[in-house]
Formats: sequence, structure tokens, C-alpha cells
Amino acid sequence: MMQRALALAGIAMLVMAAAPVDVVNAPGRPEAMVALDAGRMPAQVLAQSLIRPGARVMDVMAGQGYYTELLARHVGPKGKVYAVEPPNYMDNPKVVEGWEALKKRNPNVELVVGAPGEAAMPEKLDAAFFHLTYHDLYWQSEKFKYPRTDVDAYNARLFQAMKPGGVVIIIDHYGVPGMDSRAQADKTHRIDADVVKADMARAGFRYAGSVPILEMAGDDPTKLVFDPAVRGKTNRFYYRFVKP
Repeated sequence: MMQRALALAGIAMLVMAAAPVDVVNAPGRPEAMVALDAGRMPAQVLAQSLIRPGARVMDVMAGQGYYTELLARHVGPKGKVYAVEPPNYMDNPKVVEGWEALKKRNPNVELVVGAPGEAAMPEKLDAAFFHLTYHDLYWQSEKFKYPRTDVDAYNARLFQAMKPGGVVIIIDHYGVPGMDSRAQADKTHRIDADVVKADMARAGFRYAGSVPILEMAGDDPTKLVFDPAVRGKTNRFYYRFVKP
């Protein structure tokens, strides 16, 4: 009897581990997004995320919705994904068209247009997801109409919006340790990983470990992440934080 129970438990664990792979491989995603999978390893990222089906998730600075769609599939029809997108991104008609198509494929996605520090914060969140965007809280640009963010105030709002036990996933490019965060975000779009830990601790979040699957040797942390020599091959940290 005990052996049967253990066997069934093992099968259940395998099913849970396989679910993100099914989310990634299921048809319907744009080819341009699928082409990014090899470098981003989304199946492994979602499997380690602590985000469960039915969760309410905020995808911060969602870009063209790469992870928004995967998260929407991952949380399922009983869950919801709020994709936060700065207004300047929506000036491109092709981006708008892409979002309309994504929302049609995934009815559980809601697009929230606004810079992170200004956009309405969804409440009772189970998770927040930053994929290569946390450093943007330290970035500002007149050219791209992207305002300065008060990082501590933003993280305080995030803490209040999260349910107890909610998880924050932060994946970003390793930057130069000790370098000023705003200068580094402007110059290379990277961040000192220890700054992220300190920011989240001040907000009240508990560090819940790192996942090393996106770490890469040979990356130069002084290089701009869009430099062809390193683009898509940067050394990235993957941190999890939990609201107690």
C-alpha cells in the first residue's frame, strides 16, 4: 500500500513538473516569441516560480507579452495576469495589434497601460513577475517618455498589494557590484543583484532563494545588454521573494 502511495505521489510530481513544458509547447504562440525560448528557458523558469494555477499575477513591464502569455496559460482560466505596459510602448500600432491578438488568445489577460510608478496597482496579487525589467525602476528617459520611479515607494505599494504568501519573481542581468543603480540602468540596463535583495528586504519581503538556471559564464557586466556580443547571452540572476 505504501509503495503504491509513493508511486502515485511520484507520478503527481512528474505531472506538475511537466505542466510548464506543456504551457510552452502548446500551439498558438507567435513564432517570434517561440524563437526566444532557447535562451530564456521558460519551462524551467515557470516550474521554479512558485506560481500556481488560479493565481493573480502582475507582469511588470511586459514588453510584447512574451511572459504574459505563458503566465496566462500557466495560471489557467481561473487565474488572471495583469500586464503593465508603459504608454510609449503603445505608440507603435504593431505593438497594439500584437496585444489585441494576445488578449484574444488569452481572455484572462488584462493590459494596464502606465509606467510602473504611475499605473494602478492591482490588489490581492498572488505573484509579481519582473523579467529583465526590475532595473527599469531605476531608469528614466525623456526621449522615451519614461518617468523617474521612487523605487522604495513602488515596492511599498507592491507589498501592500500582495497577499500573504505571495511571491515576487525577479530575473535580471547581473551588473557591476557597487555601481550606482540609476547610472547603471541608464548605461547598460543592468543592476547589482545585492541592490535587489536590499530593496526587497526594506519593503518587507523575505528572500526565498535563487535559481541558477540563467547564469552564464563569460558575460561582461560593463556591457550594454543590447550589445550584439552579449544580447541574449547575459549572466542573469533569478531571485524569489515572499511576503510573510
